[in-house]
Amino acid sequence: MSSAPFNFSAGPAMLPAEVMLQAQEEFRNWNHSGISVMEISHRDRAFMDMAAAAEQDLRDLMSIPDNYRVLFMHGGGRGQFSAVPQNIAGPDATVDYLHCGVWSDFAIREAQKYVAQVNVVGATVDTPQGRAISAPDTWQRSSAPAYFHYCPNETVDGIALHDIPDVGDVPLVADMSSNILSEPLDVSRFGVIYAGAQKNIGPSGFAIAIVRDDLLGKAQGNTSTIMDYTVQAKDGSMYNTPNTFAWYLSGLVFQWLKRQGGVEAMGRMNHAKANKLYNYIDQSGFYSNPVHPNHRSIMNVPFLLADNRLDGEFLQQAAAAGLVGLKGHRFVGGMRASIYNAMPMAGVDALLDFMRDFEKAKG
Repeated sequence: MSSAPFNFSAGPAMLPAEVMLQAQEEFRNWNHSGISVMEISHRDRAFMDMAAAAEQDLRDLMSIPDNYRVLFMHGGGRGQFSAVPQNIAGPDATVDYLHCGVWSDFAIREAQKYVAQVNVVGATVDTPQGRAISAPDTWQRSSAPAYFHYCPNETVDGIALHDIPDVGDVPLVADMSSNILSEPLDVSRFGVIYAGAQKNIGPSGFAIAIVRDDLLGKAQGNTSTIMDYTVQAKDGSMYNTPNTFAWYLSGLVFQWLKRQGGVEAMGRMNHAKANKLYNYIDQSGFYSNPVHPNHRSIMNVPFLLADNRLDGEFLQQAAAAGLVGLKGHRFVGGMRASIYNAMPMAGVDALLDFMRDFEKAKG
């Protein structure tokens, strides 16, 4: 067992230990300046160089085409729930949303404030093999929506849509807060990708939006200026003072990802971690996963105990064994192991060892 606990929290989530150590070492003397990165002006050349390098590293990792702007913004993922409709749909527009889970629901409710109609094209369904996302041939799409929005990885429910929806020429918008950088992705299929930072990128409260150039210049007139994609693109995400420490720490994570072999290597590792957990859960008579095998997340693995009266004891003993953050979301209960990029295979192995021992003792 590692001397530090393995943190399975869904977010804010664990960051790579190597990154945290570097940030600690540089905390009071960043870039040999004698001061912290949190104390330096965002207009200082050293900071601007760091910010540009962070953006380039993200572009390299995700192979982001030149006709996309990368915006570093405030407000996390929830901020983007309102930013998206205000930026790329008029107030009289119809927009399509796929309802995949809790975060889809929040996004839908926010969009309803800014457009004439939010059309829910489809939702999750219960099947004998577990909860699944309705098949694309059943979706009730609009004839001319301003965009199509979905969340490919629902953190609360552990539900994922692994295939990118084919929506033709309609701009495709994805909330990738919990799966960005977890495996290779064809960015050119999307109009907008956004992500809260606190799972695979950096500190909470920070967000990244990747916006195709042709979708700029469409913001509604009452859009908050700091949430206006066109303004932020024009000003290099520095219309107002950005979250400088989060930008810096995110940049360190991007460098770390490159050292690990990029998203290709992370994808292989993430699938291996998830498969290990699911394989054990599936053969166990004591634990179960409520999601259809075709729609299981590789980032968030929910599981239930055969007797939920043991939940508290499971969590207490797990914490004593150095396994923290396993309590399921308050909306669904049970357990949830979030195994983002920073979670090493050793953490998954330690969790499995504990789950086996607990099953032997209580099953």
